[in-house]
Amino acid sequence: MNNGNRRRNHKRYRIRYDRIIAVVLVLVVLIVIITSCTKSCSKKDSGKDNSSSQSSDSVVDELTTSASADSNVSSPDTPAPTQPVPSGTVEFTTQSVDRAQVSNGDLILVNSLYPYKFQPEDISLATLYDNRNDYYGVSDNVVSLDSRVIAQLNALMQAASSVSANANISVFGGYRTLEEQTDKFNSGTSKFQGGCTDYHTARTFDMGIFPPGEGSYYYQPKDNYAWIDENAANYGFILRFPEGKDTLTGESARTYTYRYVGVPHAVYIKQNNLCLEEYIETVKTYTNTSPLQITAGTAQYQVYYASANGEGATEVPVPSQLPYTISGNNIDGFIITVSLSGEAPAAADTSAAQTDIPQ
Repeated sequence: MNNGNRRRNHKRYRIRYDRIIAVVLVLVVLIVIITSCTKSCSKKDSGKDNSSSQSSDSVVDELTTSASADSNVSSPDTPAPTQPVPSGTVEFTTQSVDRAQVSNGDLILVNSLYPYKFQPEDISLATLYDNRNDYYGVSDNVVSLDSRVIAQLNALMQAASSVSANANISVFGGYRTLEEQTDKFNSGTSKFQGGCTDYHTARTFDMGIFPPGEGSYYYQPKDNYAWIDENAANYGFILRFPEGKDTLTGESARTYTYRYVGVPHAVYIKQNNLCLEEYIETVKTYTNTSPLQITAGTAQYQVYYASANGEGATEVPVPSQLPYTISGNNIDGFIITVSLSGEAPAAADTSAAQTDIPQ
């Protein structure tokens, strides 16, 4: 009985190795499956990262290529080009200008109503014969003009020579002293008394045409010589006594007397068919807060007027960060010229397209 029970108990508690092996095999399979899944997921994540990195690099390369191809994008080593200043953003300060300066500058008006004051600092005289270029002649070695005017005249004549035959043009009139003009008036060769003519400014001159063996005659804007009159404004010159302005200028119309006033002013006068007297009055209606806007070629300017005090100095409004010039009008105030393009207003705009000026 007891032996039989022992045999039955031994059989009940016998270890089943086959089942253990089966369990182990299942666990091994599970481990293999989990490991495989983990590696697969890792590869997928790695693939996503690489794809993202490659995509980002491609975008950077594309932007870099685009920036390099765009000529308007400036690199750190290439400063951006200077842009014209918008006319409404000009900031102003003031400059103290003495009352005597009313009678100095390129825009002074001289006629029988407003005599020239002969202030030494107004002009820098130079003989034309010694300072002209080879593109025109001069009647003698005495004719004189302001040195800046000669430079502009030289530029005009050189440009004219490239498109027309102007070799026969000569300048025969220029600066006149008070005594010379008084003599002309007394002899009846001029209707202007001493002090009352534009020639005193050294900015006015006469031109003639002197073809060899054919005599001579006053300059007229005809044939090969028309280009000079059509484009003189681009170099700062106006016809001083234009047709139909006799009652304003006090002189009969002439085709051969020119006056230097500066590029923006000459362009505006030409475009609007004005004489200098009319332009001076026009400018007086503009202020620094509401200036006259002038475009000359590719350059932009603002022009305005400031009334002078009766005596002493006047605080004239001027731009704080832009080039400008101040000229008296020889009457009652100052004309301020501001260059919005960043170039000095007194310089000739020789780069302007000549055809831009309506005739």
